[in-house]
This record gives sequence, C-alpha cells and structure tokens, in this order.
Amino acid sequence: MTNSRQLAGLLGPTMIALGLTEALNIHIFDAQIAPVVYLNGTVLFVVGLAMVRAHNLWAWRWQVFVTVTGWALLLGGLYRMIDPDAPQAAANVGSYAVLATLVVLGLFLTYKGYGPEAAQPH
Repeated sequence: MTNSRQLAGLLGPTMIALGLTEALNIHIFDAQIAPVVYLNGTVLFVVGLAMVRAHNLWAWRWQVFVTVTGWALLLGGLYRMIDPDAPQAAANVGSYAVLATLVVLGLFLTYKGYGPEAAQPH
C-alpha cells in the first residue's frame, strides 16, 4: 500500500501539471520533429517500464489506476519510438478530452497519495 501511495503522490501532481500545461501549449505539437518525439517516447517507455516493474497490481481497487498509468506510459512511449513521424495531438475536442481525463485522474491520484488515508500510519 505504501508503494502505491508513494507512486500516486508522484504521478498525481505530474499528471495535473502535464494535462494543464499541454492544454495551454497544444499549438507547439504542430511543429514537433521526429527526433524529439522519439526522445520523448524513450523517456515515457523507461518511466512506464520502471512503474510496471515496481507496481503491477491487478486488483479491483484504486491501485489499479497506478498500474494502468504505468502500462499506458510504456505502450505510449513504445508507439512514439516506433513511429516518431506520426501526426501529433491537434487542438480539437478529442485532445482536450484526453488532457481533461489526465487532470481528473491526476486529482484522484493526488488525493490518494496525500489525502487523509495517506497520513495514517500503516
């Protein structure tokens, strides 16, 4: 449980910051070049792999969101490494919906990482 809370406390604020700042700066993705996309994919892949190795719990509890996030990072990073020339996110309803989902999940994980339950000794 402690490992899940620590990862939630790291992932939650990160996801909130990423969702908000990417929504504010979505126009910069129009001009991305393949080497930058590939590098981003490599970083996402490594982070996702580290998370999956440290936290691969598949129980129907809140901790599964940490595991699913790790797998999403790993697979998303692998996709960006395989096809760095693929079109990047455009400023449309779908992109903003994904970013809003990222923020909501980030808020949930932040609560799980720093909320009242996290302050109780285990």
